[in-house]
Amino acid sequence: MADEKRVEATAREFDRSVVSEALARAEQDRLKVVERFPLEHWPRLPLHRYALGTPDDLGDGPPFCWLMEYGTDALGSMRGGSAAKHIIYRSRRSGEWRLPGPLQYASPQEAWEEVRGEFVAAFAAAGSGDFRALDDLHVLSYGQALVTKALAAYFPDAFLPIYSASHLRHFTDLLGGTGHQAYGNVRSWQANRDLLALVRGRPEFEGWHPVEVMRFLYGAFSPKPRRRDVWKIAPGPGARLWEECREGRHIRVGWDEVGDLGDYESDTELKQALDGLWPQSAGGNLRLARQLLAYRDLEPGDVVVANRGKSEVLALGEVSGGYTYDKSYAEYRHTVPVAWDESYAQVFPSPENAWQPTFAKVPEKLLRRIRDAREAAAPLPAEAPGAVQDVLDALRHKGQVILFGPPGTGKTRLALSAALALAGRADAIDAPPAERAAAVAGLLPAPGAFEVTELSLVTFHPSYGYEDFVEGYKPDADSDQAGLNLKWRAGIFLRICAAAWKRPDQTFLLIIDEINRGDLPRVLGELVTLLETDKRAIPVTLPISGRQVAVPHNVRIIGTMNTADRSVGHLDAAIRRRFAFLEVPPDLDAVEGSVGALDLAAFLAGLNTRLVREFGPDHQIGQAFLLREDRPVSTEEELAAVFYHDIVPQIEDHGMGRPEPLRAVLGDLVDPESGRIARVPAQDLPRKLAAEFTEPDDAVER
Repeated sequence: MADEKRVEATAREFDRSVVSEALARAEQDRLKVVERFPLEHWPRLPLHRYALGTPDDLGDGPPFCWLMEYGTDALGSMRGGSAAKHIIYRSRRSGEWRLPGPLQYASPQEAWEEVRGEFVAAFAAAGSGDFRALDDLHVLSYGQALVTKALAAYFPDAFLPIYSASHLRHFTDLLGGTGHQAYGNVRSWQANRDLLALVRGRPEFEGWHPVEVMRFLYGAFSPKPRRRDVWKIAPGPGARLWEECREGRHIRVGWDEVGDLGDYESDTELKQALDGLWPQSAGGNLRLARQLLAYRDLEPGDVVVANRGKSEVLALGEVSGGYTYDKSYAEYRHTVPVAWDESYAQVFPSPENAWQPTFAKVPEKLLRRIRDAREAAAPLPAEAPGAVQDVLDALRHKGQVILFGPPGTGKTRLALSAALALAGRADAIDAPPAERAAAVAGLLPAPGAFEVTELSLVTFHPSYGYEDFVEGYKPDADSDQAGLNLKWRAGIFLRICAAAWKRPDQTFLLIIDEINRGDLPRVLGELVTLLETDKRAIPVTLPISGRQVAVPHNVRIIGTMNTADRSVGHLDAAIRRRFAFLEVPPDLDAVEGSVGALDLAAFLAGLNTRLVREFGPDHQIGQAFLLREDRPVSTEEELAAVFYHDIVPQIEDHGMGRPEPLRAVLGDLVDPESGRIARVPAQDLPRKLAAEFTEPDDAVER
C-alpha cells in the first residue's frame, strides 16, 4: 500500500511535457514498423525480410527482427543476449539457420511458415481483442520479448512498451499486483496486459499514453539493477583506440573473426569457434568466451573502467545501450555504448597485475579506490557481490540452498559471505582475511555455548544422525546415578527453530558443510516436509519426545557439497525438491596473476580442460588451491608447494594410481617409464607448467 501511495503522489507531480519529445520519437519508430511491415503483408512475408543474418544486398531494407532490436529503441528496448530471442535466425558466422526446439528437424522455410503462421494468428487475436488466445501459440513462446514488442507496435493502446519479464514483475508488484508471471507459466504479453490493467485502474494515469507510463515508471521507479560485476576493458593494445572510444562514447574490443556475438547461445559454442581460430590457446578460450559473452550482455547502468596498461585508469563509464557488431569499423567491431567520465582518470602507485588482458573484473575494494581518488567522491554503500546475491535470492525463494561444485571452488567461503550479507556486514565480505574472520566469528556462538546465534555452522559426516540434528536421548555426563543414564536433548536445528520463534524479525542461518556426507533422509526425518516455504509454521509431532514443533519462516539453510565425492544426482529426490541448487565452478578471475612465465588463470583453465575430458566436470580443481590468504600464489616455492602437495594428490586420487589418466592430464610431467610424476625444481616449475598447459595468451589487449 505504501508503494501505491508513493506512485500516486509521484504521478500527480510528474510533468508530462518532459516526455513529449520521447513520445514523438516512439511514434516515429512505431510507424517505421507498421509502414515497412503492414499487417496485411504478414501472411506472405518472406523469411529474408524477417530474420537476422539474411543478406544485406536484397534492397528490402533491414529485416523485421533487426528493426525490433536495433532500430526502434524509443519504442522500448529489447537489446542484449543472443539472437535466439528472435525465434529463428541465420548465423552470420556459419551461415546455418538456428531454429527453436519444436522445429529443430524442419527446413528453414518450413520452420518460418510455422513461425509466420503464429505471428499472423497473434495479430488476429489482438485485433479482435481475444488476448487469451495468444497463450495457445507455442512457438512464439520462444521469443516472448520480441512478440510483446511487435504487439505493442501494431496495437499501441493494448500493450505497454515494457518487455522484460523481471521489469514487468517489478512494476506489477509496485502497483499492488501479484507479480505472478515470474513464478508460473504466464507469458510476457499476458503479464504486460495485466500491468496495463493495473495502470488503467488508477485515476492518476487517466489519459496517459502507454509510452508516457513507461517513461514515468522507468524514470521514477526503475527496477534496482542486480549487483553486477564491474569490468575493466582495455581499448586496444596500449589504449590506442581510446580517442575513438572517448569521442564516440563507446568501448570496442577485437576478436572480429568470431563475428556477431549475438550468434552464440552459450560459452561452449563460442569456445569452439575460438578454438578453431586460435587452437594454441584452447586452455584459455573458455575463460575468454565467458568474458566476451559477459561483455555482450552488459546492460545500461553497468559500470566499466577503461585502462592503459596495468597502472592507468583512463575513465570510468556507465553503459548506455546494448551491444552491436558494428561493421562500419574496419577493426574492433564489438561495440558497447558508454558514457565516459574522465574525472576518474588516475595512475596507480603500483601495477595491477591482473590488468594485462583486455578483460578483468574490478573488485569492490579497487573500485572504491578509483572512486575515492577523485576529490569529493561519494563513498559506495557496501553491497553483496553477484555470487552472494544469487545465494540470497535462492534463499528468499526456496528457503534453503545447496552450493555444489568441485573441491576448492570456495563453497564454504561463499556460504559465509552470504551469512555476512544477511547480518548486514557486506562490507566484510572482501575485507582482509583477519578482518573477515573476525566478522564471521562475531556471528557465531561463543566456544562451548549451548545457545544459538544468528549463524550456526555444522559439518555432516556418516555417523551424524537425527538425534544430533533434531532430538534424541544422549548419555547424561552430569548424572550422579551409576550406569548409563540417558537424557533428552534438542538437536541443533530444534534449538535454532526455538530461537527463531522468539525473534521473528531476525534471520537465523544454518550452514551445513559437507551436507552430502550425511544420510540426509535419516538426519532430517519428518522435518524435511516442513522445509518447504508453504509448509513453514505447520506443526508436527516428533516421534521421540511427542513435542509439537514447526519451522519458522525466518530460518534459512545453506549446505555445501563437494561433487568430487558425490554428485547431485545421488541425493534423495525429496531433498532435491526442497533445496535450490547453485553450482560453484572454478573462478579463474580469482587467480589472475603470474609466477614467472606461468599465467595462473591460463594454467588452471588448461588443467581443468584436461580433467573434465578425462574424469568429468565434477573433478576439476578449484581456485583455492592456488590462493594464499585470499591472494594468488606469487613465488616459485609457493607454486611448487601447492602443485606437489595439493594439486597432484588430488589428480592421483581421481586416477586411482593408474598412469594412463595421469599422463592424459599432466602430459610430459609424468615419467613415461615409471608412470610417476616428475619432481621439477621450484625455480623451473613455472616454465615447465607454462610449456605444458599454456601458450601466449590470446586474451591480451585486443
